[in-house]
Amino acid sequence: MNCEECGKRPATLHLTKIVNGEKTEYHICEQCAHEKGDVFTGFHNFSINNLLSGLLKFDPMQKNGRETASNKTLQCETCGLTYAQFSKSGRFGCSDCYTFLGDRLDPLFRRIHGNTQHSGKVPERTGGKLKIRKELEQLKQALQSHVASEEFEKAAEMRDRIRALEQKMAQS
Repeated sequence: MNCEECGKRPATLHLTKIVNGEKTEYHICEQCAHEKGDVFTGFHNFSINNLLSGLLKFDPMQKNGRETASNKTLQCETCGLTYAQFSKSGRFGCSDCYTFLGDRLDPLFRRIHGNTQHSGKVPERTGGKLKIRKELEQLKQALQSHVASEEFEKAAEMRDRIRALEQKMAQS
């Protein structure tokens, strides 16, 4: 895609602005962005580390937006990486960092990914039993919620589907 301003160079800056529900997209080259000035300033210094660092500033353990003493002293015993250093770089220092900083990371992962546990995908051609097990897990959770909310007809349907899948697993 070429620059919308000069039409000569490839567009390297893609900016989407949404104001009052109205979406405007800009696709311009770096040189035109510098010439345009304050509308596009600051985007040439963008990095993934800065994005992660902004997300990592979310810390439910902080009080009134201030860093607590426990955040300053919280560090990995293996490499010495502190939580403050991790929040600036967005990178672990070693494989043990997750263990030592884990309490602070779970709320962050929940905020970014919506969950703290990765479930992944099951391959279509090789995941027969795995797919059935996963479906069984989901059905058992649904069964528990229907029983808890006293929806016994739906719970009976879940029970029957679980039995059918368990028989299918036993046959294969």
